[in-house]
Amino acid sequence: MIKKVAQNKKARYEYEIIETYEAGIVLEGNEVKALRSGRVNINDAYCRFIKGELWLLNAHIGHLETTNRSFAREERAPRKLLLHKKQLDKLFGKVHKEGLTIVPLMIYFNERNIAKVSIALAKGKKIHDKRETLKRRTLDREAQQAMKNRSY
Repeated sequence: MIKKVAQNKKARYEYEIIETYEAGIVLEGNEVKALRSGRVNINDAYCRFIKGELWLLNAHIGHLETTNRSFAREERAPRKLLLHKKQLDKLFGKVHKEGLTIVPLMIYFNERNIAKVSIALAKGKKIHDKRETLKRRTLDREAQQAMKNRSY
């Protein structure tokens, strides 16, 4: 049973998801408590390779009032993502050769109560693709409503 902490709903609208990966995240100090209390936002977050390592940038993890501010990190500080070397090499090749991007989909706690980030290898959608997604979503919603309201 996973416990979702934050979800990037905009990512599935903006990008076509090709592959998803589960990555560990390096947190310091009171950031785990902040995650547990839901003080996190990844809507503007993105992933980038820096010196051969994958980093989560622009993710906002807030401070708690009960923790010591002298040890607190900046709220939008870059955070290192942990993956296997083969996975990192594969992602690095896809990003640099095919021009794909890596976006975070959600932050959650897994069954062992460890904070994880679900990241996706994605390709940006064009405007007409976004319109198709909206049309498909509204048609599905209308079909669900029709099935729900149908009387026997």
